[in-house]
Amino acid sequence: MDILFVPLLRLLITVINFYTFAVFIYIILSLLEQFGVINRYNQVVYFIHNFLFRLTEPLLGRIRLFMPNLGGIDLSPMVLVLALYFIQDILIRLLIKFPS
Repeated sequence: MDILFVPLLRLLITVINFYTFAVFIYIILSLLEQFGVINRYNQVVYFIHNFLFRLTEPLLGRIRLFMPNLGGIDLSPMVLVLALYFIQDILIRLLIKFPS
């Protein structure tokens, strides 16, 4: 059973790492756009922002439904990153129980 289970766990951990990295890049890109450091009308910036928005917004939007309104402060990325770290820790502990 571990012949399929261990590689699947490793793949899920890697996907969670990449998704967490995408959330961080989206946060940084959004902040740079809001402060006017980068031009949001540039085609490359728009493409990257649009790609990251479509990648992260489904989960962030669901988290925002349950978050209270804090007057312009969006804590949903922090909640998402903490949830991803929690899930990743569970998967790592499962991986330790099934050595390859």
